[in-house]
Amino acid sequence: MILSRKEKRIKRVRAKIFGTGERPRLAVYRSNRAISAQLIDDTKGVTLGLASSLSDTAKIKPMEKAQKVGETIASIANEKKITAVVFDRRDRKFHGQVKALAEAARNKGLKI
Repeated sequence: MILSRKEKRIKRVRAKIFGTGERPRLAVYRSNRAISAQLIDDTKGVTLGLASSLSDTAKIKPMEKAQKVGETIASIANEKKITAVVFDRRDRKFHGQVKALAEAARNKGLKI
């Protein structure tokens, strides 16, 4: 099976990251229209929390959407008594919306 450049990058990043119950994986997915983040416990194969910008119907800028999602996922983590996470950016660079999401989560007290 021949993997595309994107699939190789995802596989390379994912090989180094594993989430546990104490320190789950914060998986970020960004499309052209929305951005979402999940807290995943890989040992049990369970999603602990989810935040997405799809629920917002207001017209706001993409960077503001990312910040809002970062703050939401951090508050979900705080409710579940999670203080530290492993950041999974998939095939995206740590730049722009992905960075804005991570910084917003850090500012709310989540340790990445």
